[in-house]
Amino acid sequence: QVQLVESGGDSVQAGGSLRLSCAASGSTVGINSMGWYRQAPGKQRDLVARINTSGSTDYADSVKGRFTISRDNAKNTVYLEMNSLKPEDTAVYYCKFTVSRWPRLYEYWGRGTQVTVSS
Repeated sequence: QVQLVESGGDSVQAGGSLRLSCAASGSTVGINSMGWYRQAPGKQRDLVARINTSGSTDYADSVKGRFTISRDNAKNTVYLEMNSLKPEDTAVYYCKFTVSRWPRLYEYWGRGTQVTVSS
């Protein structure tokens, strides 16, 4: 089992910045991709950004140029630097780790951290 704990969520004004962190503990051998997702009230959970073991990244179009995902493999931690925040970025942000234990892949989710952006 892998336990994920997010931190860094807060309430900020539009144009502000936040840095989210998600640290893994437990059976962390085999972690490959790490990602951030978000879910606004009444909406589905969507991908924000993800990063694989080689450092290759993907971003949702809505956050490109404003958000940066990074990882520290030694700490089993993924970060999301969020700049130029907009009210539409308001959501609960969840991290997800994918762990490879041959022959299966396992997904683990954090409990979420609230980000609120006011205009």
